[in-house]
Amino acid sequence: MAEMKTPGVYIKEKNAFPNSVVEVATAVPVFIGYTEKASYGGNDLTNKPFRISSLKEYHDCFGEGPFTNLPEEGKDYLLNVDENLNFSFPEKKHYRFHHAVRFFYQNGGGPCFIVSVGKYGDEISKEGLLGADNAVLEVLEKEQEPTMIVVPEAMSLDLAGSKDVQTACLAHCGKMASRVAILDVFEGFKGLKDNVEGGDKPPVETFREGIGTEFLMYGAAYYPWLDTSVIQDSEMGLHLFSADAVNVVKEKAGEDFADVFADLSTRDNCDAAHKILMAQSVEYKQFVAKAKEFLNIASPAAAMAGVYSMVDNTRGVWKAPANVSLNGVIAPSVNISDEEQQSLNVDLNGKSINAIRPFVGQGILVWGARTLDGNSGDWRYINVRRTVIMLEQSIKAAAKAMVFEPNVSSTWVTVQSMIENFLYQQWKNGALAGTAPADAYSVSVGLGSTMTGEDILNGIMRITVLIAVSRPAEFIEITFQQQMQKS
Repeated sequence: MAEMKTPGVYIKEKNAFPNSVVEVATAVPVFIGYTEKASYGGNDLTNKPFRISSLKEYHDCFGEGPFTNLPEEGKDYLLNVDENLNFSFPEKKHYRFHHAVRFFYQNGGGPCFIVSVGKYGDEISKEGLLGADNAVLEVLEKEQEPTMIVVPEAMSLDLAGSKDVQTACLAHCGKMASRVAILDVFEGFKGLKDNVEGGDKPPVETFREGIGTEFLMYGAAYYPWLDTSVIQDSEMGLHLFSADAVNVVKEKAGEDFADVFADLSTRDNCDAAHKILMAQSVEYKQFVAKAKEFLNIASPAAAMAGVYSMVDNTRGVWKAPANVSLNGVIAPSVNISDEEQQSLNVDLNGKSINAIRPFVGQGILVWGARTLDGNSGDWRYINVRRTVIMLEQSIKAAAKAMVFEPNVSSTWVTVQSMIENFLYQQWKNGALAGTAPADAYSVSVGLGSTMTGEDILNGIMRITVLIAVSRPAEFIEITFQQQMQKS
């Protein structure tokens, strides 16, 4: 304000309202995996988190799927098949990443971060996915926006490697305290009593033993895997198969089609041969159908990241991401009964696994909303964990404006009003439970309340926020009882 030395009228503006708290984004996953390329504007994006908002942006920056273009000579990641039509990939060359991103967008996905750690042809390894000394996760520590982490190609590793990647992701989420890990069950396409490869126990038991006991509140796991329709008939063709697999195809098709296989040196020749065989060879059509079925088996984590995003954008982060249908899914790989889900949902050690189940007339539904910390009264539900993260990070960001302000009553009132206004809006939206604001939240700050004189001498302002987060009605009990006839 100018000094009053000249006679006249002086205007002084005074703020009437406290600073506002802006709700942070809640539906921003980060995907880690292998891509066709990694560049934008001539800049290399390898091992650098890059934000995209659509599948087209992904294709522009990171390329297509591993089978879109005919591989150059020497590429050894194409689909193999034996004479019994058992399909497989070369060891540690099953690139699931592009399929996962497509699955994410099919199920309501939006903005996300992509971290490309290598190119097609590279061996998928724990060191590749995490970087030396977890360097990839350290880079993610500098990104504040991501709220979920998904590593689809952890399922392309062996059992020990997948455990290491998943526990590292949980530890990263626990350190950041601002994001959660969405995890897959290793070989989750197998039944509840079928042992996994490299282990002596079924998938769920193997997962629970391998995930450890730390930071479980920051993780959620889903079972079983899914038979999807992400890869369409138009994407199938001879270009998918290795040279050995093409020989098996040739034998199945018979001598009548020997000339069709004479020249498969280009993608155009492969496409032409594929069309002829699809039109004239029953054996080839059956072969391609089985190959497409194999390629479309997918772990559910990427789809669940899309569900989280869709639910957050349509209802809010406080709504449990459950009782929601999945798009692009034909059926779960394993059909789980009510009795079988009991052991998944409630476990002695608290490591709850959320089921994905088919229901008549409703489709394929996500039928669980628990974190891996299922025995915790505080953090049992994934929507509670994520809601509290949103509240914490939103208030933390707003409170930074008060750092180095005078630690006096006027500042305390401003801080309290700022937080209470934010929590009131969250209560109105349905994030907090209570018939009145006083039942849903309370904010305390001040000398004699949350601070001592010594705290003020040490430059500490302590704020206590109590919240009643809404929890899902996981079990609904309806009691019926007969009464005496009254008329």
